[in-house]
Amino acid sequence: MAEQQRIDSLWLGADLVTLRDGKYNLIPDGAIAVSDGQIVWIGPRATMPAFTAEQRTEFAGGIITPGLVDCHTHLVFGGDRSQEFEQRLNGASYAEIAAQGGGILSTVRATRAASLAELTTSARWRLQRLLAEGVTTVEIKSGYGLDEESELRMLRAIRQLATEVAADVQATCLAAHAFPPEFKQNPQEWVDLICERLLPRVRQEGLADAVDAFCEHLAFSPQQVEQVFQAAQALGLPVKLHAEQLSSSGGAALAARFGALSADHLEYAQESDVQAMAAHGTVAVLLPGAFYLLRETQRPPVGLFRRYGVPMALASDANPGTSPALSLRLMLNMGCTLFGMTPEEALAGVTLWGAKALGLEKTHGSLEAGKVANFVHWPLARPAELVYWLGGELPCQVIYRGEAQ
Repeated sequence: MAEQQRIDSLWLGADLVTLRDGKYNLIPDGAIAVSDGQIVWIGPRATMPAFTAEQRTEFAGGIITPGLVDCHTHLVFGGDRSQEFEQRLNGASYAEIAAQGGGILSTVRATRAASLAELTTSARWRLQRLLAEGVTTVEIKSGYGLDEESELRMLRAIRQLATEVAADVQATCLAAHAFPPEFKQNPQEWVDLICERLLPRVRQEGLADAVDAFCEHLAFSPQQVEQVFQAAQALGLPVKLHAEQLSSSGGAALAARFGALSADHLEYAQESDVQAMAAHGTVAVLLPGAFYLLRETQRPPVGLFRRYGVPMALASDANPGTSPALSLRLMLNMGCTLFGMTPEEALAGVTLWGAKALGLEKTHGSLEAGKVANFVHWPLARPAELVYWLGGELPCQVIYRGEAQ
């Protein structure tokens, strides 16, 4: 008689939505075997090898998906902008709000004034809302400090969060988010400071997994972004870019030429941008929360992404100004209703392609042997239900690194 393989845990009694290759790839009545926080076997229960498991969990039906991946957030910041939201709805223009000291600079002031503990505490509350809906991997950006020490403090807060939650937390340095008021007369000095002082410190202290920038007519020019990217790559840091959100600037193609992990927003991306992204393996990260809140009408070119085989990720873009979204599952619905994605594309966008947008597709984002055991059980009949329901926390059981949460 063959000796039984010893494993840490065995998970049975549900249909598996593996998301292998970005498709549902369903395994009815499946089984997942886990050891040392990794999936060691996955398949139909009927073909399961003989296992001796320290823990065995039998679900009464439902589905299991990979843990959700939110690959673009700004969860660490000081203050909030709900007052400005109300002002806009009452007819105030962005220029009027900015003249009163509002806009992104109000968040900059509040973030600079916040301590490391205050930034961590407020961000933890927001992050926990995402985790309650099945998120097990999340990216968080800096970009509201806009001076050397405040940016570093934001990144330290992100690293601190990573030690406090049952999730894999990636940190991104977005110092090239906006120009600080101190550099209004000579914005190039801020670009130089980022490249010559800030990024080397970030790299030396291990505070970021990637570097981002905002390429837009009201932010950083393609030439300035190129300077930041060159500095990042010289330090061995991957890059990504906020691109083509409000206008077409060629930022997505620029990002692709640098082998960027992702180009994000992309409402105004042109066919040449999409071709470049396809050629260099850059993921399109779509952010319907900001599109919705800003009441935009120009949709990202989903049809072109399909035609050229560019993977589409979805993310919350959780931030105080344009996407105060604390539900990645709501973004699934918005990706379909606002951008025309299919439910299968949307679910792949918050699993496998979200992981690829973080450079983690070899270890995260799908249910496959050898990947980390991050998955979620949902008492639902089919995966489209995750996209269908609007609001409210669906009951779920999160398994992080093989441990039930």
